[in-house]
Amino acid sequence: MNTITYLTNISFGIGAAGSLAETLRELGVSNPLVISDHGVQAAGLLQRRAFAFLNTAPTFLDVPSNPTESAVAAGLELYRQSGCDGVVAIGGGSPIDLAKGVALLATHDGELERYAAILGGVARITGAVAPLVAVPTTAGTGSEVGRAALITLNDGRKLGFISPYLIPRRAVCDPELTMGLPPALTASTGLDALSHCIETYLSPRYNPPAEAIAVDGFKRIWKALPVAYADGSNAQARSDLMMGALEGGMTFQKGLGAVHALSHALGGLKEAKLHHGTLNAILMPTVLRWNVEVEAVAEKVSYLENLAGLEQTTLADALDELNRRLGVTPRLSQLGVPRHVIDWVCERALADHSHPTNPRPLTKEDYAAILETVF
Repeated sequence: MNTITYLTNISFGIGAAGSLAETLRELGVSNPLVISDHGVQAAGLLQRRAFAFLNTAPTFLDVPSNPTESAVAAGLELYRQSGCDGVVAIGGGSPIDLAKGVALLATHDGELERYAAILGGVARITGAVAPLVAVPTTAGTGSEVGRAALITLNDGRKLGFISPYLIPRRAVCDPELTMGLPPALTASTGLDALSHCIETYLSPRYNPPAEAIAVDGFKRIWKALPVAYADGSNAQARSDLMMGALEGGMTFQKGLGAVHALSHALGGLKEAKLHHGTLNAILMPTVLRWNVEVEAVAEKVSYLENLAGLEQTTLADALDELNRRLGVTPRLSQLGVPRHVIDWVCERALADHSHPTNPRPLTKEDYAAILETVF
């Protein structure tokens, strides 16, 4: 196990889950609320020996695939009823994001909406956020080191809650927890992580250290994802995939772009339940073709193509091919997205916190054209 300090303290490596009990003691957490989901429970991960000490802890499992305000409220009620003094999130991005919402409202008054980034909430979030330890069981979202949580409010708006105080106090990253992940979920979460590395690298904000981390994450994921998809028990591929996902999360401070502006909006649809990573995978090649018209982006994309060993094809085309190899549904219509929502999605994308850091300024009409291409 290795210890890394970048944004937060990270315990990384096969067997790292065994450090969770000591981590909670270091943070002074004696009665944590465990937030996970029914899928993690069904996979037997909560029954691992490393988590045996949590058997009597209050546990909240009713986490939707896209975290909601009502689920945050239910988790918060259990937190308060049980007299908890911290939160442990065990799962993918959904349990971790939901846990951030609970940790926030456990110590901050008012409705959740008050703390949304686009509504001026960043300045309202203080260091009083309850201690949170994140234990990812997928290699995708990077939420274990991310400063943001994406939560759908009761009125259907999917908003970002952003603050350095929402970064988990500790991240415990054990690739062994991802060994049983099915190929389809390995693909969608891995492509999510890949999109983080690409979009943050191409963001116009100046942050060379973050760019270097994003590039390393890209290299690891590009090589490891097909291997982990074909052989989920390959420890080296699982480790590289989890490190790449972690690195993608480390670079969020540089900003994302149009892929995420659109996928956040699409994720808030009531008409279809859409996996965030799958949406990013579908959108990434088309958005890349739009952004490469910017000279600085073209230079960076060329560098990524060289790293990936792409001599006869473009990165966008290679991403399309990777999606096909990993069984990703190529069209939004095949996922149940109705055409009449396109205008609504474009409006939401323009208001999303990822929109301003796309390297090419996009209009509502541009977003509509992108969606039509992948519809």
